[in-house]
Amino acid sequence: MRAIRTISSAIFAASLASMSVSASAADYPAPKQGDWIAKDFKFHTGEVMPELRLHYTTIGDPAGQPILVLHGSGGSAASMLTPNFAGELYGPGQPFDAAKYYIIIPDGIGHGKSSKPSDGMKTAFPKYDYDDMVEAQHRLLTEGLGIKHVRLIIGNSMGGMHTWIWGEKYPAFMDALVPMASQPSAMASRNWMLRRMMLETIRNDPDYNNGNYTTQPRMMKYAVTAFGIATGGGTLAYQMLAPSAAQADKMVNDRLAHASKADANDFIYQWDASHDYDAAPALDRIDATLLAINSADDERNPPETGILERDIKRVKNGHIFLIPASTDTRGHLTTGSAKWYKQQLQDLLKTAPQRTM
Repeated sequence: MRAIRTISSAIFAASLASMSVSASAADYPAPKQGDWIAKDFKFHTGEVMPELRLHYTTIGDPAGQPILVLHGSGGSAASMLTPNFAGELYGPGQPFDAAKYYIIIPDGIGHGKSSKPSDGMKTAFPKYDYDDMVEAQHRLLTEGLGIKHVRLIIGNSMGGMHTWIWGEKYPAFMDALVPMASQPSAMASRNWMLRRMMLETIRNDPDYNNGNYTTQPRMMKYAVTAFGIATGGGTLAYQMLAPSAAQADKMVNDRLAHASKADANDFIYQWDASHDYDAAPALDRIDATLLAINSADDERNPPETGILERDIKRVKNGHIFLIPASTDTRGHLTTGSAKWYKQQLQDLLKTAPQRTM
């Protein structure tokens, strides 16, 4: 059984010091967008959608080695094109240099410009889960883009959970897996409790009207803001940023003023999709080299439970990189900034064996 690899604060600091390419220096090719229609897509419920639209963004030359990038709940490809993520990864000399790699970023089912309830079906839209979302991604790559194998799959938060599923459902499809801000164990405990409370608050708002609203439910912004504060931001960071009631009030007011403008049905579907997630039973199926990246202050995946360290032992070539908590990390949101782990990605791509279908 191979050792679990965690990174101490000292080693972590040294790895940061070795990084030579800054986000401001990044200059990658302009992203291109496309749509592909999955015909007769069958959901886990048995429902079939004759045409499921899957929107996607690509960066680089299709002749390059493919890398699949997966976004988090409520996000889209755009959320993986930020300076803190794309600006650290896609440019010349960076880990996912678009001169060498072909970067593919799908909008998940129910997200971005892919098919979703707000397109018109509202609550008649089929209930989807993470297995459905991964199946759609696989069909997009294989049927839509003609890709048979990828160098690496990386996902953040929900995308991290998708990455675990990818490794189990299609173990020969990739050389390496990087699930971030996630763990393979069942959606449960405080993570699901807070999701459930957020969704119930929206559903029980009279404005919601069983999904047949004419204006977005008024309580939605309060539910979403409460969930965001409770499950992202970092304990040390919040103490630094809001050490008084007045400063804490200002942060809350700012959050409420800039709350999500998402459609309520879309939002409920996006978060409810995690309810039956559980990648733990099939971990033995993963063959690719796997590097799980989490932050030590992640509120949704607290390392003190020991769950990830327990489960990684069942992955043939699995390792953990744990980002030490500090006033600079942001809890569950930390992995949205690639500066913390880009050296680890560089090393992974140098050492992960090249495999074929």
